[in-house]
Amino acid sequence: MTKKELRKQYKEKRNNLTESEYQQRCERIVEKVLENFDFSTIHYLHLFLPIRIQKEIDTFPLIEQLQLKYPQLQLVVPRVVPNSFEMEHYLYKPATITLSAWGIPEPEPNSSQQVSPQKIDAVLLPLLVFDQKGNRVGYGKGFYDRFLTDCRPEVQKIGVCLEEAVPLIEEVGEWDIPLDFCVTPQRCYEFGVKN
Repeated sequence: MTKKELRKQYKEKRNNLTESEYQQRCERIVEKVLENFDFSTIHYLHLFLPIRIQKEIDTFPLIEQLQLKYPQLQLVVPRVVPNSFEMEHYLYKPATITLSAWGIPEPEPNSSQQVSPQKIDAVLLPLLVFDQKGNRVGYGKGFYDRFLTDCRPEVQKIGVCLEEAVPLIEEVGEWDIPLDFCVTPQRCYEFGVKN
């Protein structure tokens, strides 16, 4: 299937989840991330804050657990630069988080400390669907592909997805940056050498 077809199908699947199904899947993903990854050597972990109206994975319980388990870990969250397809990145401080016009929880830039993408060791990526090679489909704006090109080549890319992998995503472009891992409610996928 094409990215456009997958995007439509998986947005519908997500919208059709009951609140209970959605919560259960989010909880299982948080458990699987904590079971499968050791962040003790990571200094800066970038993660997204959920757009609740789009049923994005609720990362707030994960943030809470990470802060308890890894006090040294610096959590970094994005902010969309208005009228662009770019993001800025700031240290996560709950007091500085506000809702944007699009309902996205974002750091307030004037009261937050900005972090260079070059400092980031691992990125937790939101996505709608992914395939068995680690290719992913998001909302189609390319925010994360642009961001990842600014990170160090060895940055660890960990997707989180409410659904399991599809066999293959068609039309993967050279600008598409594949995942190293993807965590779903059922399992943690690990991707080897990319073709």
